[in-house]
Amino acid sequence: MAVLMDFSIPLIWFSESVLCVIILAVIRRVVLLTVVTLLLSACAASSTSTEEPATAHYSIQNVGSDTMVNLALAWAEAFQDEHPDTRIAVTGGGSGTGFAALINGTIDIANASRQIKKEEIDRAEANKITPVEHVVARDAIAVIVHPSNSVERLTLAQISDIYTGKITNWKLVGGEDRPIVLLSRESNSGTHVFFLEQVIRLGDSKSKALFAPDTLLLPSSEGIMAETQQNPNAIGYDGLGYVTPAVKKIAVARDAKGPFVLPGIESVNNKTYPIARDLYMYTVGRPTGQIAKYLEWITNPAGQKIVAELGFVPIDSSK
Repeated sequence: MAVLMDFSIPLIWFSESVLCVIILAVIRRVVLLTVVTLLLSACAASSTSTEEPATAHYSIQNVGSDTMVNLALAWAEAFQDEHPDTRIAVTGGGSGTGFAALINGTIDIANASRQIKKEEIDRAEANKITPVEHVVARDAIAVIVHPSNSVERLTLAQISDIYTGKITNWKLVGGEDRPIVLLSRESNSGTHVFFLEQVIRLGDSKSKALFAPDTLLLPSSEGIMAETQQNPNAIGYDGLGYVTPAVKKIAVARDAKGPFVLPGIESVNNKTYPIARDLYMYTVGRPTGQIAKYLEWITNPAGQKIVAELGFVPIDSSK
């Protein structure tokens, strides 16, 4: 008769109270591990955050002149390096764009390569905004041509006649028999307005002279430079800080008696170059706080050193 062997494993039965104790012990262990993990994560985050740069406490919005945009960017970068609690946003668009934003109260500083107009002041005051002018640098507007152009010098009257369409061929001012191609900044540019008023209209406030209809309006100083250096018939004008050796600067005289003078820091300082101007920043009322501190820095040696480095004329040496 076969013998049956019982290989079954006996079951272990826990009472309900014992089972609760086990479950609670497991829960405590899980909670403890979670707390420890969170504490370690917090410590790691704390140690990392001390290495991050401080958050900026001050923000300055700066908009306007394309002539000044590279200078304004250089100022902003240098000032922020010295004052990491300040962030300065710089945008171009032209002096007119800067004034419009100032009038609307959407910016702190407007850059301008011309003075604000009476009608712009009136619109600002209607919005209870008082624009305050600050001279921050000086500039010469260079009259430029292609390097192959044989013309070396022009009077203000000749430049005016060229840009109004009275003179249309280079041979009429001592050059070759070639048509003159006129280049200008767009009408929203402060450089355009200054050139119109001081060169084309020869400083006569009653003059109604305008750019010739076939004048090519370009949106930037770089555009003027690029077109002049590739077009042998072109004549343009640009702020001295943008002029490169790829184009030829024309010596300019107030009248035929001379002297004919090339644009440069020295000729602006001694007032012999006839197409020179101030460069401005405009604020909403008298500046205070960090804006006042920034403008003071710009007009002192640190800021004026950058002016000279970028080819403009420091205000401290123009007195």
